Amino acid sequence: MRPNYFRLQIAVFSLVSSAFAVIYITQPVLPVLENEFAVDLILASFSVSAVILGITISNLPFGVLVDKVSIRPIILVGAVMVSVGGVICAVTGSIWILISARFLQGLFLPALTTCVASYLAKTLPVDRLKIVMGSYVSAQVFGGLGGRLLGGWIHPPLHWRYAFISSSVLIIACMLIALVNISDARARAARRTESESYINLIKRWDLLRIYFCALASFFVFSSLFNYLPFRLSSDPFLISTEIITMLYLVFIFGAVMGPISGRISNMYGSSTTLIGGSVTLAFSLLLLLLPSLSGIVVGLIGLCAGFFTIHTSAIGLLNSKLTGGEGRANALYVLFYYAGAWIGITTCGFAYKYGDWHMVVYLCLALLIVPLSIGVIESRTSPHNS
Repeated sequence: MRPNYFRLQIAVFSLVSSAFAVIYITQPVLPVLENEFAVDLILASFSVSAVILGITISNLPFGVLVDKVSIRPIILVGAVMVSVGGVICAVTGSIWILISARFLQGLFLPALTTCVASYLAKTLPVDRLKIVMGSYVSAQVFGGLGGRLLGGWIHPPLHWRYAFISSSVLIIACMLIALVNISDARARAARRTESESYINLIKRWDLLRIYFCALASFFVFSSLFNYLPFRLSSDPFLISTEIITMLYLVFIFGAVMGPISGRISNMYGSSTTLIGGSVTLAFSLLLLLLPSLSGIVVGLIGLCAGFFTIHTSAIGLLNSKLTGGEGRANALYVLFYYAGAWIGITTCGFAYKYGDWHMVVYLCLALLIVPLSIGVIESRTSPHNS
């Protein structure tokens, strides 16, 4: 059985990485899109937020669908539609068609992410699930990094449009690998009904506050990285797209902080770790205000460390409170998570346009009150998590 699990782990990592790469392809080249399509930064940023909005809308329906339909056709249809959207993005000369195609990609990305996670949760024994889900989380980090590098570093000598062709080909290749290694029969044998409805889960305040923690923290993280290219391409930095893209390599610290923060949570409790991550994130935001590239780099490292610490702690708290309905509870977490990103990118676009980078940072600092206060509440209401 070991080789089968290893192949499944590779299939999950490749498919999820390629899916998350799609989300952030245009992020490092937003100033380029702004100039090429002659639009303002808010409309250019819709090329990212439209994907996230699509994910937010379709995540729960796909969470229900995967309980009723075999996983293989879901992956097949999802991969084909995401790839078609990528090809449209590569050839269109209209910003609105680009944004619409990005929204289409977002609608079908949960077929390759949420549905795969649900499949794993329903089919793998607990010991194997932890290992394979570790690959899933790492794939999120490396996929996000890979998409940014693909759009802003690898293809600029040619054109950003080639990044969409490359990602579409990669999605199809990873889909084929997944279809070979994922079994519908095992999923049918393991399928079980959920004991909690979405309505019942959303009514629980102890879960709802964790969902708001996900919303607020990803609001901060997504917004800052989305408008970072505009900040660094203007005075006093005037940095090229290639150099800006290289700064996204700080995401490697996110891959490292995931398992480290998990161990810290085991030692000191999830609520304490949540507070620590919030404080780290707040200090990092202050560094991002400095007119110094070295200060920006250190701030970005702290931003990744703080965010992934919060993210890991929140997921740990969520699942420690569940006695059923794990699949739907985690689907709701993902819904709030991406809703936070969409709200953040949209809101901070206006903050940047009508204020400046400082306004974006101040707004994000205000949002950090949410995870910080939730960490304090959890430490008082759940002593075992302190």
